[in-house]
Amino acid sequence: MLGLVVLTATQASAHPHVFVEARAEVVFDDQGRVSAVRHVWRFDEAFTAFAVQGLDANGDGELSREELQPLAQVNVESLAEYDFFTFLHQGDDAVGFAEPQEYWLDFYGGRLTLFYTLPLQAPRIVDATTLTLDVYDPTYFVAFEMTQDTPFAMVDAPATCTLDFTPPPELDPLTATTLAGIPASERDLAPELLEVTETLSNSATIGCR
Repeated sequence: MLGLVVLTATQASAHPHVFVEARAEVVFDDQGRVSAVRHVWRFDEAFTAFAVQGLDANGDGELSREELQPLAQVNVESLAEYDFFTFLHQGDDAVGFAEPQEYWLDFYGGRLTLFYTLPLQAPRIVDATTLTLDVYDPTYFVAFEMTQDTPFAMVDAPATCTLDFTPPPELDPLTATTLAGIPASERDLAPELLEVTETLSNSATIGCR
């Protein structure tokens, strides 16, 4: 993602470097299969202020969706390197995604919000097994906090399907302090820290009877 590169030179040291308020929807098709994950990510003000520099092409003091579209494209194309910070499993099997669709950025209240849809490579039937969706950055460079009202939701799901949300555990003070001392130029964490940050996932479990 664009911010993962530019923040090295623009933000102070500390993990995490980007903060995202997120919401995710698990989308079902007309056959009752899971077909996509739809994301809404609202970025923090510091990241937004840097990312929008020079994007007001017509100088009217506003940022239209059209002016933001090149940045939206850079974001979704670059996210592939990080698996879109989106990890889906059915039982023990990892579920792959196709190219992002329906993506755009909005600017409101001094913050950017990215909207995009990740289609599954093939729709998945959820019956005897469950699907687990994790939204997070295992290296904790980006911190994802799900919205309080509806962190995860299902769209067009059969009535027999349920979704359970599990928030990430809280960091202990010592680990948080250690992470805060890591500069943005160090993307990779030490193994003992990675063991902790890899547990900081926002998880949704979807099951259908």
